[in-house]
Amino acid sequence: MKLFKKILNIFFVSLGVIFFIMILVATFFWFTSPLGKGNSLSTVITNFVGKNKVKVDNVDKNPLLTGEQEAQLETLGIDPSTLPTEITAEMKACFVVKLGQTRTNEITGGSAPTAIDFFKARSCIK
Repeated sequence: MKLFKKILNIFFVSLGVIFFIMILVATFFWFTSPLGKGNSLSTVITNFVGKNKVKVDNVDKNPLLTGEQEAQLETLGIDPSTLPTEITAEMKACFVVKLGQTRTNEITGGSAPTAIDFFKARSCIK
């Protein structure tokens, strides 16, 4: 019985060591991308930061939105021309409830809405 426990112990410790080494190798490839394929962490971060910079065109699709706001919504897959062209008192009250007074003032002042802002307040524009 002791021999069986010793064999099982060696077996599971070996599996644990192999699993740990596999995690280390996967982490190494994730962070460094030594073969030049795939994304290293720095590439992922650079792409993420680069996606936040939106390309603004000169076509006005919604008179309530700035060009940057329209471009930000387009990167989220939303067509600004389908959004309402005027804000009612009920809509503004809904925005304040969903986003808070400060964020609502920032967006109405020209700040671009984020994806989180849109998903929080999407029920207000329908």
